[in-house]
Amino acid sequence: MKIVVITAYAAVDTAVEAMRRGALDYLPKPFTPAQLSAVTRKVAQIRGLEQKVQGLQETLKQGGFEADLRSSSPEMLRAIDLARQVAAADATVLITGESGTGKGVLARAIHSWSGRADKPFVVIPCPSLSAELLESELFGHVKGAFTGALRDSAGRIAPSEGGTVFLDEIGDLPPSIQPKLLRFVQEREYERVGDTFTRKANVRIIAATNTELERAVAAGKFREDLYYRLNVFQISIPPLRERMEDIVPLAEWMLSTLNRAKPIAGFSDEVKEGLRRYGWPGNIRELRNVVERAIILCRGDRIGMEHLPSNLVPRSSSPELGDRVSLDRIEELHIRRVLAATRSLEEAAEVLGIDSATLWRRRKKYGI
Repeated sequence: MKIVVITAYAAVDTAVEAMRRGALDYLPKPFTPAQLSAVTRKVAQIRGLEQKVQGLQETLKQGGFEADLRSSSPEMLRAIDLARQVAAADATVLITGESGTGKGVLARAIHSWSGRADKPFVVIPCPSLSAELLESELFGHVKGAFTGALRDSAGRIAPSEGGTVFLDEIGDLPPSIQPKLLRFVQEREYERVGDTFTRKANVRIIAATNTELERAVAAGKFREDLYYRLNVFQISIPPLRERMEDIVPLAEWMLSTLNRAKPIAGFSDEVKEGLRRYGWPGNIRELRNVVERAIILCRGDRIGMEHLPSNLVPRSSSPELGDRVSLDRIEELHIRRVLAATRSLEEAAEVLGIDSATLWRRRKKYGI
């Protein structure tokens, strides 16, 4: 809240005291309408700058790599092109796709490409709260509206004025709150919990879901009228397993972004093939986790198969005793696994039964 002190008893000491206590400005009587207008414009400008800073901070929290939407996949390129086209309009958008495909990233991109880019982008995770808490989180509440409501709350809608509200995983929205959300989507009007005063909001709505809402409607779990209100413009994001051409470039981009301290040149050819072969049920989010894990485990200049989780390593790429492979290959794989499982080179040398100098020569030989 921004405070402007208006007083008929103007003096330097009272002005200083007001500012010290947190007042934004000081307006002595008598004042003209022009002076009052100038003060309110100043308040609005300062609040707008604060909201812009808050939005930038939220963007930074998401991680820079997530903002990268480059792709060679025809389906993904089509989704990005649709997002750019609808960004200029003010239509409600429904983004569909599996968990981890980047629905939130695309929603943020639509906001940044729109005329509302300098206004807040507010994320409301629908599955994370109960129906009672979600309604309060959305619309706010007044003091005493329910047990624990010790003071008024503006909710998430009010601070997003002029910007975009992103309803994440809308398919998990409790049935009891769907009628109120329907009214808000239709009229952009709402009341805070425990209040009768109707408020209006100038916001854009983007929703996302990893479920088939048509089935939820048929099963009676999601209101049909709300579905059609949200599904004005639908964009579907393909899963990562259907974007084979993007997997390695995405992994390399994540490696360059996440790796700040180690001289890692990239992935071995074997790893690249393993990344392409895997099904990626967790999509881009799972890929990021795999890359981050590999960076932590890698002690050489290249990420190898031994740095990947076991579910990504096919049996054929892990030779065992008696397989038709050279002794060098067995030795290299064993050294890599011991290095990945130990905390220091000295510990690894002790486990291998060799001295540190010999281990250094073996690492140089195998490029570990």
